[in-house]
Amino acid sequence: MKVTVVGAGNVGATCADVIAHRELANEVVLVDIKENFAEGKALDIWQTAPINLYDTRVKGSTNDYSKTANSDVVVITSGLPRKPGMSRDDLISTNAAIVKSVTENIINHSPNAIIIIVSNPLDVMTYCAYLTAKVDSRRVFGMAGILDTARYSAFLAEALDCSPKDIKAVLMGGHGDTMVPLPRYTTVGGIPVTELIEKDKLDAIIERTKKGGGEIVNLLGTSAWYAPGAAAAQMVEAIVRDQKRIFPVCAWLQGEYGLKDIYLGVPVKLGRNGIEQIIELKLNDEEKQLLAESAKAVKEVMNVLDNMNNNVTA
Repeated sequence: MKVTVVGAGNVGATCADVIAHRELANEVVLVDIKENFAEGKALDIWQTAPINLYDTRVKGSTNDYSKTANSDVVVITSGLPRKPGMSRDDLISTNAAIVKSVTENIINHSPNAIIIIVSNPLDVMTYCAYLTAKVDSRRVFGMAGILDTARYSAFLAEALDCSPKDIKAVLMGGHGDTMVPLPRYTTVGGIPVTELIEKDKLDAIIERTKKGGGEIVNLLGTSAWYAPGAAAAQMVEAIVRDQKRIFPVCAWLQGEYGLKDIYLGVPVKLGRNGIEQIIELKLNDEEKQLLAESAKAVKEVMNVLDNMNNNVTA
C-alpha cells in the first residue's frame, strides 16, 4: 500500500506523520515544490520510526512525481494558507492553478488513485480536482466534515466535561461559515445532546464551530494543521483498511438532497473504493433550508471557478 501526500507544509507533514505512525501504508511519499523541503520533513518523520516503533517508509521528493507512481491514495494539501482577514474565496485563483497542476501530475503517474482534497477553499478545490482528474467522482472528494465534526465534538466535550470519545455527531454543507451542524443527530454515549445541554449553550458551540478555522487563524496567524492533518489521515485509514466508516465528506451530489452538480459535505460510507454510498438523512424543514443556503453559497464559489476556466479557454 502506497500513500502520497502533496504539500509538505504543516498540514501535509502532520498527515504523513500520522499515516506513518499508524502504519497505514508500506510507503508514504511526501512531495513539495520547495527544494529539499519534503526530503527534510520525510527524513525527520522517518527518524521517529525507531522511537515510535513503526515500519512505514517515509520518503520526500522535490516536485518529482515519478516517485509517487502507483499510489493507492493521494492527499492534496498544496496551496496558499489563509492569512488573517483573508476569506477562503480570496484563495480561489492561486490555489485552483496549484490543485489543477498537482492533480494532472498525480493522474499521470497514479491513474487509479483515490484523491482526497484538503486545500482551501475546500469545496471548490475538490470540484477543481474532479474537473481535472476526469475520473469517477467516488474517487475524488474533500476533507472538511471530519475536521468540522472534530471541532464541534471537542467544544461539546469541554462544555459537558465528558470524554470526546463518547460524542458522535454529523455536520453537513460547505466548509466554513455556512456549514450545517445537526444537533438532532448528535449524541453523547447514545444520549441526544439536546437532553444534556441548554439550547443557548449549544447554539453558541455551533456558532464557534462554524468559525473554528478563523479562530485558529486569528490565534496563530495561519491555518490549523494538527486537526486537519489527523482528519485527512483518518480518511486514508478508512480507505486503505476498507473500514466502511460513516463520515461527513465533501462529495459530488447528483440529485441527493435535491442538489445536483455540486460538491458539498454529506455523510458517506468510506471504504476501499472511496465513497461507497452517499447517505441521505431525513432532514426537517429548518435543516433543509440551512443546507439549501449552504449549497447556494458553495455554488456561487464554484461558479467563480467555472467563469475563470471559461475565460482561460475562450
